[in-house]
Formats: sequence, structure tokens, C-alpha cells
Amino acid sequence: MEIDDDAKEIVREIGTAINESVENSSKVAEAIERLREAGYEMELTLRLEIGLRPHSGDEDGEAGGASLDLTDEDVQVLQRMKIRIDPEE
Repeated sequence: MEIDDDAKEIVREIGTAINESVENSSKVAEAIERLREAGYEMELTLRLEIGLRPHSGDEDGEAGGASLDLTDEDVQVLQRMKIRIDPEE
């Protein structure tokens, strides 16, 4: 299954929205501040895995693996968001 450009953009938007939600969360900011007050600095790493599959009613309905064609720019954006792309097995 090949992922179209619209789906790629939506996946990017999901990653950005999650990143912004964490960055803008007052609860996260308060917890980090309490940790600093306790004498610690924090490094936060989140792992996000997004799996896509066609709807069960999809005409393509391919079984098995899917392919995702990413441009160099796509890969750079994902890497900046700390999203690792696993090579095909």
C-alpha cells in the first residue's frame, strides 16, 4: 500500500500537534519546574509510532506489508520530531 501525500501531511500534523501539546502543557511545565526546584534537569524523549492501514472497505485491501515513499524533506521533518524510520525488514 502506498501512502498518498494527504495522509503523509496528516501524519506530520499529528506529530506536530502532539509535540506542541506537550510543550504547551501547564501540567508538564509545572512538573518540570518542581523537578528543577528539587535540583534536577530533565531530558524528555517520547516515542511515537503511527501505523496506517486502509479501512476494511478499501478497494485496494492489500494484505501484507505496506510501503511509504518519503522524500528527504519528509525524513528530516520526522527526525526533527525525533521520529525514527525503521528500514524495511
